[in-house]
Amino acid sequence: MAVALCRVWMPNPTLSGNVLPSQIKPSSTALAATPHLASSSTIQIVGGKSHGQYVNGGVSSNRTFEDISEESYWTNLDADLYHWTKTLRPIQWYPGHIAKTEKELKEQLKLMDVVIEVRDARIPLSTSHPQMESWLGNRKRILVLNREDMISTEDRNAWATYYAMQGIKVVFSNGQLGMGSMKLSRLAKALASGVNVKRRAKGLLPRPVRAGIVGYPNVGKSSLINRLLKRRMCPAAPRPGVTRQLKWVQFGKDLELLDSPGIIPMRISDQSAAIKLAICDDIGERSYDVADIAAILVQMLTRLPAVGPKALYNRYKIDTDGLCGNIFVQKLALQLFNGDTHQAAFRILTDFRKGKFGWIALERPPR
Repeated sequence: MAVALCRVWMPNPTLSGNVLPSQIKPSSTALAATPHLASSSTIQIVGGKSHGQYVNGGVSSNRTFEDISEESYWTNLDADLYHWTKTLRPIQWYPGHIAKTEKELKEQLKLMDVVIEVRDARIPLSTSHPQMESWLGNRKRILVLNREDMISTEDRNAWATYYAMQGIKVVFSNGQLGMGSMKLSRLAKALASGVNVKRRAKGLLPRPVRAGIVGYPNVGKSSLINRLLKRRMCPAAPRPGVTRQLKWVQFGKDLELLDSPGIIPMRISDQSAAIKLAICDDIGERSYDVADIAAILVQMLTRLPAVGPKALYNRYKIDTDGLCGNIFVQKLALQLFNGDTHQAAFRILTDFRKGKFGWIALERPPR
């Protein structure tokens, strides 16, 4: 596997002469996540001077990060990520309880006045269920980008602008610390206020607003509810698959919340999105090879303008020779873990998840 990943590391194989541009068909999510920004003035450039080297010329190894526009960076990274996945075993994860939950959730949606969809702020596109729009229909929806503390101000502003232009109500939250929870409560009640107006017109007594909280596994749904209630009513843990049953909880006299298990497509066709889910711990660990995911993460971090090779060197005192993720994982394994690549890979993933390389998103909105 190391040879395969090192081989596909060469940025943008469409320029190598071995693959024709017409043969490259990036996934829809990868294309959607590609922004078109003309300037990198809002991105802090950190790290070494080597950005990588195209095969058969194109970009020399001494080209600096400053020479690469932000637009070019995101375009190339998405294209490269698509090709890196081709050498790996497909990531698929669909525990039995999800199929049952999906069926029950569709029934409960009929009772909801407003739906609160929670996504991971680091990867909002990859944590968007492809069938969610059809399930919700015309129901009012609030989009919550949780873990706002794990992304930069530039990332947050970019997503806020993107959703505002679409007219989508978006709340940034931190389910662990409770940031955004009260704003979410007020917004849910305001959006569903018409429910009791209609009930009074029919001579019926008012009732609490019913809000369903849905989203991918481990994006923070239960933690968000616990923060809203200011007590631990729903089981929550930093791993996917903890919540396994639908559960209604009362929030004061005005709001009822439905906590639901994470739902994910039966088959993940977009493997670039699957890689990001694995990196951000939003999918079961048994579904992927930790060493492969860590190797790809190293290659992504090396190219991120806000991280770069220098941050990796400062953290581990290891050079990213040739920008090959697998070699880097193997070096770290020999240096710290007696050659155990699984432990080395897990350390890299854990460091990213804990913000040791800085708080950064792995996606930017389309333009």
